[in-house]
Amino acid sequence: MNPKRVYRLYCLESLMMRPKQPRRHVSCQKRVSGPVATRRDESWSMDFMSDELFNGRRLPLLTIVDNFTRESLAIRGRQREGRNVA
Repeated sequence: MNPKRVYRLYCLESLMMRPKQPRRHVSCQKRVSGPVATRRDESWSMDFMSDELFNGRRLPLLTIVDNFTRESLAIRGRQREGRNVA
């Protein structure tokens, strides 16, 4: 049923409508920043990435980075087995 029609009928019957709740998205909330690294090897970050090979197979990668020096400490990859792309 059309929302305008529902509103009109509620008004004619003198009924109360619940106010619509605003949509809150997680992305619009402010994030709390973590402590800033002040020396080497104090905090690290890790992330999962993927790359695609020339034959279409995907190669998942785990990267570990030192937050202070922005140096990549390790990049580990493995091929997924059982997927043959023609």
